Amino acid sequence: MVRCWKRSENRLEEAQCSDGGPDVSPQSHFPHKAFWLSLSASLLLVVIALGLSGHLGVSQPLSSSLQIVRITVPDQTGVLINQSAVVDQKNDLVTFSVTSPANQTSTVLFDIKHLQGLICYKPVDQDSCFLREMEQSDYDNVNSLLHEPTRKQFQLSGNETRRQTEFLGVLAASQVNVSSLEEPLQALCQDRSVHWTRRAEGPGKQRLVYFCIDICFPSNICVSVCFYYLPE
Repeated sequence: MVRCWKRSENRLEEAQCSDGGPDVSPQSHFPHKAFWLSLSASLLLVVIALGLSGHLGVSQPLSSSLQIVRITVPDQTGVLINQSAVVDQKNDLVTFSVTSPANQTSTVLFDIKHLQGLICYKPVDQDSCFLREMEQSDYDNVNSLLHEPTRKQFQLSGNETRRQTEFLGVLAASQVNVSSLEEPLQALCQDRSVHWTRRAEGPGKQRLVYFCIDICFPSNICVSVCFYYLPE
């Protein structure tokens, strides 16, 4: 926009210098040239100021709606667990990336914007995603992130951290059509099958726990979510 306006200005200046009027000495052209240069500089500053204000006005809400939070906590053996959470306050989404000691990353998405919130687990070494409905304890844990928009780093103490274990039974026969899910869940699990899970007291002696995902929250709570398959 600025380049086009300057070229238009140059043509206008040339037209005034060769408009067919009486000959004017070079000195008489100087006031006109100074006037146009001053006007050009003023307009350019206005354009830049408007552009910056418009850019800031649009980008500020977008940047402030997303926060990246890092959480570090030692596990029961003293090895540090590193995880990050992308907090989207505008859409009530919290996405955890949990890195294991083997440097493999699983993803856990908390989708709170629906009447009944959903948690979607995407383990790194599985071919499926796993869904379950949120409970009150899940809301309490996630709210510790949604209500701390200014904190970017949490260092949890191993001695003060409460550790819990949850068992989820995978309903192998209840596969979900991915296209029926909301957009964030579709994007997360577009290349996988999706299954519902249900909370259980434990797998029992006859069931084998296949894998676990450890998730830590700023409220000094770490939850080890363990999955096993229920009979069809």
